[in-house]
Order: sequence, then structure tokens, then C-alpha cells
Amino acid sequence: MAIVKRHNWRVDVYGIPAIDHMYPDRIAPHVAHKFDTIRAQYERVLVVYGDCGTRGALDKFLSQHSLERIDGPHCYEMYGGAQFQALMDEEPGTFFLTDFLVRGFRGTIWHGLGLDRYPELLEDYFQNYQRLVYLSQVEDIELVAKAHEISKTLGLPLEIRYTGYGLLEQRLCDWMERQSLS
Repeated sequence: MAIVKRHNWRVDVYGIPAIDHMYPDRIAPHVAHKFDTIRAQYERVLVVYGDCGTRGALDKFLSQHSLERIDGPHCYEMYGGAQFQALMDEEPGTFFLTDFLVRGFRGTIWHGLGLDRYPELLEDYFQNYQRLVYLSQVEDIELVAKAHEISKTLGLPLEIRYTGYGLLEQRLCDWMERQSLS
């Protein structure tokens, strides 16, 4: 929404449940359902979602309906660009956060992984991670403070990298420009 507002685009944005990231097999069916509910209202629809672990199921659905999605495997690559791959090459045991994940850590990560019910699993889930990298889209001291709390909770050293909206914004701008030319 921040990108839409910054560029003053006249578009409608719809979402699917964020928890689907914890269950990637739900992503394509939820996108399909959302598309079915809005398709009659629009001439063009862009899916602003990476594959996010669907193992091609999302792209299969999109191709069946001649729909596009922005390039990218997941949000970490979209925000971090080449920096994401460099961080992974440097330390494969990196757990990433975005602004969204910092804001919703308790619900999306803590509850999503069942740590609210089984806190003893914390070490099992995170024992192979060596660091926590927060790919920050906006400079916000409250989010930085929350990221530090998460770092302590997970027992991982924190690195903060301000990325802005990175490739996500660039790819959206490129798509919008192509639409205005057609």
C-alpha cells in the first residue's frame, strides 16, 4: 500500500491470509478464490506474490487463467535483491524478518509455529540459525525495538539492513509502465 500511495496509482489491492506463508499449499487455492471473487470487476489483474514455497502451484494456476505475477521467489529476495543472496551465501543459517514479520511476530511466527503452546520447541526450531537479519522497509524506531526483542527471544544476534521496498517497488513500477504503454 505504501508503494501504491507513493506513486499515486489508482489500483485496488486485495490480500489473502498472511498465515498462508506457514502453509504454502494454501497460497494458490486462496489466490484462486480471491481471483474468482474479483475477476468480473477488472480488465487486468496482477498477482503481487512470490512463489513463496508453492512449488509452482501458484504459477500453474496463473498460467491457466493468463494472469501475471511479479518476478521473484519470495519477499526476502524482493526486498533485499542481490543483498539477500549475498547474506545467504555468507551465512546460510540466517533467519529473516521484514517489517510485516516484525509487526506480526507473535501471531505469524510465534503462534504460527506453535511456540505459544509449545515453547520448548524454540531451541529445536532455531538451533541451526546463526543470526537474525531484519530487512527493514521503513525506518521506524518502534519496529527496530521490536526486532531487538525478537532477537533476544530467539537468542540470535540481530543485523538490520534498510532495504526500502527494493525490487518489489522496481518490479511494480516496471509493470505499471508496461500497462500504460499497451
